[in-house]
Amino acid sequence: MAENAKKQVPLRLSPKLYDALARWAEDDFRSLNGQIEYLLTECVKQRKKNGKYVGEDIDAPLDLDIP
Repeated sequence: MAENAKKQVPLRLSPKLYDALARWAEDDFRSLNGQIEYLLTECVKQRKKNGKYVGEDIDAPLDLDIP
């Protein structure tokens, strides 16, 4: 595989999280896949910057109160 070829990763999301990400992606004029890649990239950059995760409770279960 070429060095710059993108890897495919199967991802399972709850319906609420999927819908929230899809709306966010639409607001930012990105595809859902592009939005997820953007968010993951930003988290990795943040971790490299300060050596910590974005939040102390990153592994806590999500409680999405999405209308």
